[in-house]
Order: sequence, then C-alpha cells, then structure tokens
Amino acid sequence: MASITRALRPLSRTVTSLRPVATRPLTSRLAQSSAHAFSTTCRRRDADLANLSPTPITHLSETESLMAETVSKFAQEQIGPKVRDMDELETMDPALVEQLFEQGLMGIEIPEEYGGAGMNFTSAIVAIEELARVDPSVSVLVDVHNTLVNTAFIKYGDAQTQRTWLPKLATGTVGSFCLSEPISGSDAFALQTKAEKTADGYKLNGSKMWITNSMEAGIFIVFANLDPSKGYKGITAFIVEKDTPGFSIAKKEKKLGIRASSTCVLNFDDVVIPKANLLGREGQGYKYAIGLLNEGRIGIAAQMTGLALGAWENAAQ
Repeated sequence: MASITRALRPLSRTVTSLRPVATRPLTSRLAQSSAHAFSTTCRRRDADLANLSPTPITHLSETESLMAETVSKFAQEQIGPKVRDMDELETMDPALVEQLFEQGLMGIEIPEEYGGAGMNFTSAIVAIEELARVDPSVSVLVDVHNTLVNTAFIKYGDAQTQRTWLPKLATGTVGSFCLSEPISGSDAFALQTKAEKTADGYKLNGSKMWITNSMEAGIFIVFANLDPSKGYKGITAFIVEKDTPGFSIAKKEKKLGIRASSTCVLNFDDVVIPKANLLGREGQGYKYAIGLLNEGRIGIAAQMTGLALGAWENAAQ
C-alpha cells in the first residue's frame, strides 16, 4: 500500500486553493440522505453563510480534503476489521502501528528531511478525526504522538536533538508525553517527579500516572522538577528511552472505553540520562507543557468529533 502522506506531498507544496468543509458532508457516507442540519438551533440552521469569506476554520485546502478522504479509506479498510478484537483484548495490534508509520501518519508535521511528511497542523487534525470515526483508540495514539511528542521536538529541540530523535519518531518509534502524576492531575505543575544534575547528565526519580501510549512507546518526554525551590519554574523536560535502567511500567489501567489505547503508571528509579537528553532549556518545561497542551487539546477535540460522527453513522446505517 502506497504511503498516504507521500502521495499528498507534491500537492501540499503547490496547492493553495481552499475547499469548503461542507463539500464533503457526513451524509455522503450514508445510503440515505437527509435535508435536516445536525443543529436544531434555528439561527444556525437558517443562517446564510454563502457570503462569508473562506477561513481555515470553515474551509480545507485540497490537500487537507484529500488527506481526510484517504485516511478515511485506510481506516475503514485496515483498522475497521481489527477494532472489536483490539478493544476486547485491550491491546493495540503491533502490525497496525507499523502500518501507521508506513502510511506517514506518525510524522505528519515532521519535516521531510527527517523522514516526515512536512504537512501542516490541520492535516494532522483531519487525520485524527477520520481515524476516530473508526477507532478512537488508534486515533489517540496518533494524536498524542503527533500533536504532543513530535511538536515538542520540532518546537523546542535544538538542531542536534531534532537530528537524533525526529527520524525515529517519523519512521518507527512511538512517542509518549509524561506530565500527569497521582497528586498532580488537574494541577500538573504541582508534579513531584524530581531531577538532579549529575556529572554527565541528569538523574530522575518519581512516577507518572495516566500516561497514554506507554506500552507502545519507545521515546518518552518526561517532565520533572530540576529545582523545587523555584516551584513550577524548576520544571524541565527530559527525553527517556524505554530501555533505560530504572525506568519501568508499573501498571496498565483498566478502562471503560478506548481500551486498545494503553494508559499506564510509570516509575523512574534513579533513571540516569545524558546531558543530550535535555529537551530545550532547563526550567522551561512548564512553558513547553502549556504550549503543547494547547495544540493537544485541539487534537482531542478532533478525536471526540470523529468518535461522535462515527457513532452517528453506525447508528444511521
């Protein structure tokens, strides 16, 4: 199967035209059609939108529209037959993860020079939504990897960091974003995981909770406080590989839904990493987390939209 993003690369470099999102209505996927709008709000249903200027919110480029169409086809054909089994087993199919990399869906915004697709954020969002229409577990794996992990390296990694890690994240290694802790869920900046400097790098101690992609990931961005006396301004981002001594997956959570996606407790016991595994600058982790989560929440919104639309489609068929 040809790579989805590779096929769309030439178009993404040349096409600037915008296409209304409404040209690809939900009802086009269903055998029957309906004249009713999804909203029951009269003002929204009766509003005349014809004279509105195109905006990125209401229009997709041709590349983005084709991205949605091709990802939808891939999801229905390759993911759909595996959804029930993966959910019942609470396990992501490794062969499917490999396919996601082969299709370029794990490196949508990563520059081409590092093996990625070099596409834009909206392309990643429409892919996340289309995947969620079929399986939100696969969608959240792709979402966290793209909007949190890849974005962190693209925005905050220096040139050497990007050369080291982005090719891996684009071609075969899943990433995970480790911020939440048992006593710092809603108040993430109260985290207790500590980091201390060593002669050759850093040493991490603590634990993380509710971490997505834990079982599948090989690269973890871990937030720890390097200087607790500074409060949240001591929070720093570090890169930890799965096989690092002292790192362990302590527990996989049992969930009511999105069960094929792994959500785990992680422990860090004297985890020693080199200086090169600092992501960005010391003490800037809290700023990085805020910026990344702003994008990540858009991805989660796309996931929930796709889930809702997929449920509606299945109910209507």
